[in-house]
Amino acid sequence: MSNMSQEKWFSKFIDASLPILATLAAFLVGAVMLLLLKVNPIEAYKAMWEGAFGSQNAIAETLVKATPLLLVGLGICISFRGDVINIGGEGQMIVGAILGTLVGITLVEWSGWIVIPVALLVGFAGGAIWGGIPGVLKAYFNVNEILSTVMMNAIAVQLMNFLLRGPMIDPAQAALASKIPQTARLIDAFHLPRWIPTRLHLGALIAVVLAVLVYILLWRTSWGYRIRAVGQNPDASKYAGIKVKNYVVLALVLSGAFAGLAGAMQVYGVNFRMITDGSASGFTGSAGFNGIVAALFGQLHPIGTIPAAILFGALLVGANKMQRVVQVPSALITALNGLVVVFVVSSEIWRRRRQRRRLAAAELEGEGLLPDENGIIEQPGNEEVES
Repeated sequence: MSNMSQEKWFSKFIDASLPILATLAAFLVGAVMLLLLKVNPIEAYKAMWEGAFGSQNAIAETLVKATPLLLVGLGICISFRGDVINIGGEGQMIVGAILGTLVGITLVEWSGWIVIPVALLVGFAGGAIWGGIPGVLKAYFNVNEILSTVMMNAIAVQLMNFLLRGPMIDPAQAALASKIPQTARLIDAFHLPRWIPTRLHLGALIAVVLAVLVYILLWRTSWGYRIRAVGQNPDASKYAGIKVKNYVVLALVLSGAFAGLAGAMQVYGVNFRMITDGSASGFTGSAGFNGIVAALFGQLHPIGTIPAAILFGALLVGANKMQRVVQVPSALITALNGLVVVFVVSSEIWRRRRQRRRLAAAELEGEGLLPDENGIIEQPGNEEVES
């Protein structure tokens, strides 16, 4: 292998390792914070590992937490590849869960093998609609999708609070006048199959299968090619005959759909009802935001998002045990998760800069212009220009 090929492979290896290095850096900073609290970092991180992977039940809980992160992350892979930023996963999860729950508490006489797939599809469709609205605003009215998806989150939260305190409230709670914002519990026939005696449900396997299908969509179909082409260069895509606006909308529709499916799956696989404390995270557990980081950690690749989602699921589950064992404040757990998010997102920015440098170097190499060790580009004929 030539030196140039070795350098390219090494550079790609560094890019792939950046999220892992970023996570380790976040843990190092977290260790300093633990030392300031007079806590042994080794003991704390050992408790975190045991909480996430120390037993069959711990592994199952990690995978349960990872499932919505993976589903949201798959949607993020699609939207970000299309160069549209979906920050609306929380709202899309809520809408998908509301519609999916409505199916379950309405069609109580139907068979579970019919209701469960229908409810998940309805949740998928609900998230698609909620994601498609910002997509249309972006494509046809040039409305910034970051702002519109965030605003759609707020609307979804208020819609959830209204429904769970009114039309969809558990009749038993309404009769007691307790007004706890929750729906009636789904009947046992509508629960996703579980791996007894854990809480691990069939949704985890469905999410992995969908990750493979999303990979096929993005890299083995014309739709996926067009989404990625629009994300790379909308002007060139338009010149090539691709209907750019349609694929901007499609990217956000699909992104919202997977978040909606995550919401419905939380109801049918974990909670068996919709319940909240009045905030989005009261139902979603912030999976709509954490899924973004999982996708970035996985290099916006559907297959890479699988281990990334498991990692962040492990962080969430393991952090709870760490808090109990070493008696650290809950704020530290939030800070540690936030550090991982900041470092991973920063590593993605650095990775993109490295990619731009490689592309620029490749263009110079193609033109016969190569910089020397002093940053001076030597041109044919011994002419020099500054890099």
